[in-house]
This record gives sequence, C-alpha cells and structure tokens, in this order.
Amino acid sequence: MLIDTSAPRPGFSGTTPAATRRRHDDAPDTTTLFSRLATLEDGPEREAVRDELVTAWLPMAHRIAGRFRDRGESIEDLRQVAALGLVKAIDRFDPSRGAFESYAVPTITGEVKRHFRDRMWALRVPRRIQELRNKVRVARRELTQNPGSPEPSVADIAAHTGLTEEEVSAGMEALESFSTLSLDAELSTDDDGYSLADTLGASDSSYDVVVDRESAKEGLRRLPERERAILYMRFFEDMTQSRIADRLGISQMHVSRLISRSCARVRADVLGQHAARGGGRPTA
Repeated sequence: MLIDTSAPRPGFSGTTPAATRRRHDDAPDTTTLFSRLATLEDGPEREAVRDELVTAWLPMAHRIAGRFRDRGESIEDLRQVAALGLVKAIDRFDPSRGAFESYAVPTITGEVKRHFRDRMWALRVPRRIQELRNKVRVARRELTQNPGSPEPSVADIAAHTGLTEEEVSAGMEALESFSTLSLDAELSTDDDGYSLADTLGASDSSYDVVVDRESAKEGLRRLPERERAILYMRFFEDMTQSRIADRLGISQMHVSRLISRSCARVRADVLGQHAARGGGRPTA
C-alpha cells in the first residue's frame, strides 16, 4: 500500500480542542476520532475515519522519518515506511490505554529500524551489533559537533557512552559494514592494481605434507638401512621399482614386497603414536 505522504493536513470534523499541553505541534487531538473508530465495523465509514486519522498524524510520521535521513536511504522512502508504521499503530491502538502518541512513536520508529535492518544491510548483522553501531555513531557526532573538535578515540567514545572499548570497536567496525564490496573490486588505481579477492588467503596443502613427514620420521628411523634406501629412491628420487631392483641386484617383485612391508611398518608406528597420545585413530 502506498500512502500519499505529501497530502496536506485538513481540518478535523469530530475533534475537540486539546485538554492538555501537547508535546509536539504535529500531535493533534484526535480522541473523538479514535473513539468513533473503535465503534465502527469494517466498511466505507470506518475506512474514511481511519484515513482521516492517518492524514492527521502523518506530519509526526514524517518527523520520525527525518531522524533517519543521511543513512543511505532516500527521505521519501523513509516517509513511506514511517507512514506504514503509522497505519499499523492506528489499527492496533486501544483508546482506553492512554495517549496515541505514546503508542505510535515507538511503533513507527521500530518500523523504520526494521526497514534498515531487513532491507538496507547487505549482510545480516546481529541486532546487538547494530545497536552498538548506532550508539557509536551518535557519540561520534556529539563529540565532534563543535568546530575544530578532534576525532574521538575508542577510549573517548567508551567514556561518553558507558560501553567497553571492545564494544566500541565492534560498533566502529559495523559503521563500515553497511554495504558489501565485490571481490572483484579494484583496490589500487595504478597499472598493477589488484582486487579484493587477491588479498584473500588460501589453504596451503604443504602444511599437511610437513605434518605427515614429521609423523613418519620415527617410524622411518626404525627401518633397516636397506629399506630406508629403497623408500628414499622410490618416493624422493621417483625411481621405478625396476630401476631400484637393478641398482640393488634384487628382483622387482622383492622390491615391491619391501616397499609394501616398510610402508605398513611406518603407518602402524604413526597410528600407535597417535593412539598413545589419546588422539584416537586418524583417517589414513
């Protein structure tokens, strides 16, 4: 539903002068209208009274929307969101439970905040972090409102807000996390420019090789010298079993049996060491 947020505010039939001093000029006295709305069944007459209430309180919704300007969303879109929050407040308001403004302000404000949380953030950010972000943003604005004021430090903001420095740091990080940046975005303007993806690390398989070699060292030391030599020629010099057999003067089949037996011994030794440390059986 779209609401004409630019509609002028008309006079109100059925309203009475305010009995008490109002908090804002945009808080009209619509007590009679709300009482009348509560007695009406769904239909054209109820819709007309409801529309009159929306028009009457629309300036207040605009004021609330204005608090959220300059946060990446157009003021017209914010006014539409606030107007929808106003409609919800009117539909749910119980006239017997107090002043409408006391109910409508948090309802409309919550609707605008949900809009930012659900529509504007490119990433889903926990509500706690969003609250820290807002506190930090307000504190920075208050601490730098005087001309020439230096940029406040984390400690300054923490003292001003009552937050811990860790919470302030989290809020400051969130200030820069409102939108996402493509991994293909250029981070340098020179001819050798690189993208954000170029700065990301990757898993290094060499670490696994180092771990395997260190685990096998003890088992290899326990092998007979000839079997160690055969494994070295096969796995480090990349010699075929036939060449190893020719060099040692034995059959290729015997070389194959020695390699299989030596590998089995080293594997059993590694598994035994791992079990002795309480690590259970690793996957081979």
